Amino acid sequence: MINIVLVDDHALIREGIRSLLEFTPDLRVVGEASDGEEALKRVRELSPDVVLMDVRMPRMTGLEALREMRREAPERRVVLLTTFDEDSVVVEALRAGVKGFLLKDVTRDQLADAIRRVANGETLLPPGVADRVQRGFSEVPQEFPHAELPEGLTRRELEVMRLIARGLSNREIATVLGTAEGTVKNQTSNILAKLGVRDRTRAVLRAMELGCL
Repeated sequence: MINIVLVDDHALIREGIRSLLEFTPDLRVVGEASDGEEALKRVRELSPDVVLMDVRMPRMTGLEALREMRREAPERRVVLLTTFDEDSVVVEALRAGVKGFLLKDVTRDQLADAIRRVANGETLLPPGVADRVQRGFSEVPQEFPHAELPEGLTRRELEVMRLIARGLSNREIATVLGTAEGTVKNQTSNILAKLGVRDRTRAVLRAMELGCL
């Protein structure tokens, strides 16, 4: 059973989402809140597996609450659910440590699947959102001076990092580089370890912060 705290400033939306999730036997809403401040109290009281939270709310926004939740418990798993799809909100949410970002037009099955995947430790972005976040990475330098190699990455690892930023899978990267998929998988693991991140999305953000994309 995955326990969820639901946060939205509109009672009707909370009721609708709760009703949808009631048809999913492995998901259970254990608490609700109408703004970020109340959400912090509920999360401290209930320690849910996943927090499903709106972005735009009075008193304290979802982003502000997310930052505070992650400061108190870095492992806290939060999915932001919103009607807005602004790139700046997505990037800020990722930097704050969000585990999932969904628009409110998702179906019940998509929502349930997202909650399960986040509960299992994945970072989840819808393809359209991921494409927009990575749009600025489509053109990157072909060569990097040795002094610019970040965090001990090799030149080949930097090549792989650039291709990850373009949204390619391990298999696609292997095809581009003319190597084995297993080799790319190992190189990707090395990249995550050297950048100190747990998944490919955060690796792209970290590489962007380091100025190598």
